[in-house]
Amino acid sequence: MQSRLALFDRSYSAIVELCTELKLPPAIDTLWNLWLPLAMQIAGWKPSNRALIQGFLGGQGTGKTTLTQMLTVILSQLGLRAVSWSIDDLYLPYVDRIALRTRDPRMVRRGPPGTHDVQLGIEILTQFQQGQFPIALPRFDKSAFGGEGDRTQPQMIDHADIVLFEGWFVGVRPIESEFRIAPIVTEDDRQFARDMNRQLRNYVPLWELLDRLIVLYVPDYQLSKQWRKQAEHQMVAQGKPGMSDAEIDQFVEYFWKALHPKLFITPMVEQSRDVDLVLEIGAEHTVTRIL
Repeated sequence: MQSRLALFDRSYSAIVELCTELKLPPAIDTLWNLWLPLAMQIAGWKPSNRALIQGFLGGQGTGKTTLTQMLTVILSQLGLRAVSWSIDDLYLPYVDRIALRTRDPRMVRRGPPGTHDVQLGIEILTQFQQGQFPIALPRFDKSAFGGEGDRTQPQMIDHADIVLFEGWFVGVRPIESEFRIAPIVTEDDRQFARDMNRQLRNYVPLWELLDRLIVLYVPDYQLSKQWRKQAEHQMVAQGKPGMSDAEIDQFVEYFWKALHPKLFITPMVEQSRDVDLVLEIGAEHTVTRIL
C-alpha cells in the first residue's frame, strides 16, 4: 500500500496532464484501482537482463491505446522506459496492400491477418529482447493516401525496458472450427474465415516473443458496433465526415467474419490459454472486473 501511495504521488500530476491532453476527465479512481497496480505488476514481470515484451489484446473501444499511454507515464516514475507499439505499425506499405487487394479482392480493408509484415515484427521484437539499440521502430500513418494509410518515418529508440505491444488480435492463435456463427453465413464467408484462420499460423512466431499477454475482454462483443456508431455520430455532429449506421455494420462485421471474437477470444479468456491477466470491459468502456 505504501509503495502504491508513493507512486500515486509521483504520477498524479503527469496523469492529470495526460487526461487533459486526451480530453478525458481526471480518472483518480481508475489511477488508484487499475493503472497503478497494473504498472507495478508489469514492472514486476520485467526480466532482470532484458526488455519485457508485454502484449495487449483488445478490440476497438476497449481503451488499449489509452491504457498503454497511462502505463508509459507511470512506469517512467518507476525508472522504466516503456515504448508503446501497435500491430497497426506493421501494416504492409500502401503499394503492397494495393497489390494484395488486386490478388485477393476480399482484402479490401487493412487490419485482418495477411495485411501485416510479420517478419519485420519478429525482427523488431527480437532486437528489443537482445538489446540491439538503436532500433528503427516502424510507424504507420493512417491518414496517408486519403485514409488508405502508409508507412511513415520510423521512430528511433535508443533504449527501452518494456515494450507495450497492442492490437486487436495480438496473441490470437488458429482454432478448429466450422465457422457457423453470424455474420459468417454464406459459404464465401466461411471460406474467408478459414483463410484468415490459416493466415494466423504466420503470426504465431511473433506471439511467441511475447513474455506476457493482457486481454481487454468485452463479454458482449456486440458493444463494438454500438461504440463505433457513437464515435461516428459524434464526428458527424462536429461537421466531420462519418459512416452511416449501415456502413458501420458492414465495417465491423467484416472483421467479425475474419476473426470472430466469440470463436477466437472468448475461449482464450475462459480457458486462460496463453493469457496472464484479463480486464473485463463494460458498456461504458470501463474495467468492470479483473480476472
